[in-house]
Amino acid sequence: MAKKEKDMSFLGHLEELRWHLVRSASAIFIIGIVLFIFQKEVYEHFLLAHRKSDFITYEIFCEFFSFFSFDSTFCNVSFTNNLISLKPTQQLMNALWSSFILGIILSFPYLLWELWRFISPGLTKNEVRHSKGFIFIASFLFFCGIAFSFYVIAPISIHFLYNYQISELIQNNFTLDSHISLVTNMLLGVSILFELPVLIYFLTKIGLVTPEFLRKYRKHALVVVLILAAIITPPDIASQVIVAIPILILYEISIKVSKIVIKKQQKNAQKSPRV
Repeated sequence: MAKKEKDMSFLGHLEELRWHLVRSASAIFIIGIVLFIFQKEVYEHFLLAHRKSDFITYEIFCEFFSFFSFDSTFCNVSFTNNLISLKPTQQLMNALWSSFILGIILSFPYLLWELWRFISPGLTKNEVRHSKGFIFIASFLFFCGIAFSFYVIAPISIHFLYNYQISELIQNNFTLDSHISLVTNMLLGVSILFELPVLIYFLTKIGLVTPEFLRKYRKHALVVVLILAAIITPPDIASQVIVAIPILILYEISIKVSKIVIKKQQKNAQKSPRV
């Protein structure tokens, strides 16, 4: 009888998980449909915004370098060639895929809420009380990563890559897919990197990471961050430093987060009655 109840409990968890996944997929699907309906606005004002010479980042960088009397290519940004669509179905498929990716990005807080709803019944009242801010903090960091990628990394990278030329005998004619993939990969990649404090929080909770470990390997982390910055940005020092600084700040915040978790665990251990 006990085995049957156990089996039913397991099946009940699977059924509950299925409905959480269904609701999450529905949210992505609905937002994706809305984005697909307004695909022209989404492309012109978001996905292709970095190809406009009056993009706000180019203007800010131009004014910044001009203030210090430095010549900058950001003051004369231009994209003469249009993107190329090589297949009859390419624009349609790209619009569908972009709507799906942006649907995931915009529904991220709801996806976290569904995840929290699934795991919260297995938490204690104290754990539930302390985890209520998880959705807000994780979503805030995620969208900070989106903003940083969209307004800093993407324009710097696109400006450099579109103007990079080995020889005048080579002409840059980029496809629609390559440009959109570059932008969406940056958005998702950087936003995931911005979740570092949340990741460190959970790794500390389960005992895989400690503040001492993070401090000990701080120099190693610096090297890794610089390598990541070199991968996702143009090969110049200024761009790499611009990208590396917020990630290093997040690493230091992660050390503080890990320290707080350890202190709370030690405090709870002291309060718990000894057997």
